[in-house]
Amino acid sequence: MSQLAVIPNFLPTSNALGRSTVDKLPPASEVSGLVHLREEDREIWERAARFLDVRSNDSHTVYAYGLARALVDLHPDADPEIVLPAILLHDTGWSQVPPGDVLEAIEPGAGRHDVVITHEKEGARIATEVLTDLGFEQHRIDEIVTIIDGHDTRLTALSLNDALVKDADKLWRLTPHGVETVMNWFGLDREQAHRLIGYRVHEHLFTEAARVMARGLAAIVSIDCAPERRALG
Repeated sequence: MSQLAVIPNFLPTSNALGRSTVDKLPPASEVSGLVHLREEDREIWERAARFLDVRSNDSHTVYAYGLARALVDLHPDADPEIVLPAILLHDTGWSQVPPGDVLEAIEPGAGRHDVVITHEKEGARIATEVLTDLGFEQHRIDEIVTIIDGHDTRLTALSLNDALVKDADKLWRLTPHGVETVMNWFGLDREQAHRLIGYRVHEHLFTEAARVMARGLAAIVSIDCAPERRALG
């Protein structure tokens, strides 16, 4: 299990109704918005996962993958064969950074730009090795690696595929898992973490779909911090 993991509840703690309703549920095929790891992406994930057990990057990557799938579905011109492998591999380079430097690289008010660049370069190298070993076409490898090499430091998007990878990566920070992870990284309370996250996310998204998602996620975090909600326990 990764460090500082935030584990969701998978099973209910009670059944207030007192009887099962499982047989009344609609089949998954009739429900919009459900995402899962595509079969063709499993080998990439299995190769990437051993490089991602750094500061909860494995959980971050799975959530970012889900967000990337949603964004791809909303952008018919995007190429899922570029976006989804790129998001699975984008943070593998943190495994090549000394553990003590990882949080210093993204520390509020400071940061180590050189370390961020190192993780991008190393991620590009690892992605090249993984995708070559899996037999990806060279033109796809080239585009995926170019996206990874600059996914944090490059302030412009080179393409729609690049924009969706960048947006999915940033949107994770506003998820419940992202907020609690940032809280534990820097010893911030929920409101402080949300201020830091919001400052680093909303004005740096490339697509309208991502901006809408961000506002919805931010509204939930904001209400979590509101005195009226906190008073309810």
